[in-house]
Amino acid sequence: MKKGTTAIIIIAAIAVILFFWVKGAYNGLVKADEQVSAAWAQVENVYQRRADLIPNLVATVKGYAEHESSTLESVMAARARATQMTVDASDLNAESIAEYQDAQGELSQALGRLLMITENYPDLKANQNFRDLQAQLEGTENRIATERMKFNETARAYNTMVRSFPKNIIASMFNFDTKGYFKAEEGAETAPEVKF
Repeated sequence: MKKGTTAIIIIAAIAVILFFWVKGAYNGLVKADEQVSAAWAQVENVYQRRADLIPNLVATVKGYAEHESSTLESVMAARARATQMTVDASDLNAESIAEYQDAQGELSQALGRLLMITENYPDLKANQNFRDLQAQLEGTENRIATERMKFNETARAYNTMVRSFPKNIIASMFNFDTKGYFKAEEGAETAPEVKF
């Protein structure tokens, strides 16, 4: 073979290898990005489940605690704010997740106040419908924690891929940005004080 032909074959082989490497890296990033989007959709799904339970819970409490209308209204207002807050799965940065988490946190606080007032109504606590709704809500809160953890794990795997060499080159070429995480609620590092 001639030197020119050998050089062309070597360059062509390098180009083919480079093409398949870029293709594999790009497709891996797309797959990881889709996994993050799917994990985010599941987080939104469980938060929506909680939002769907709230009107039934409020209606049940309303029948027993008519004079607690300000608490009931605050729960419904927090629910409205939380369900209006959306985050685009393609832009899951730390700020947008923090805003979403804040809206959901307001709803959690309002629900906590609602459940605290139920202590004043023994008939309500004995109501089977209320107990069922409360159990569903507790289960949903556990699902929320689980799905947030899964989302963070998926986002971590994706972020590691986006930031690791040499895939970071492909990620920057095709605008794959890192994703944000759910963080612990403020004050979560302090254990609650128990008094007897």
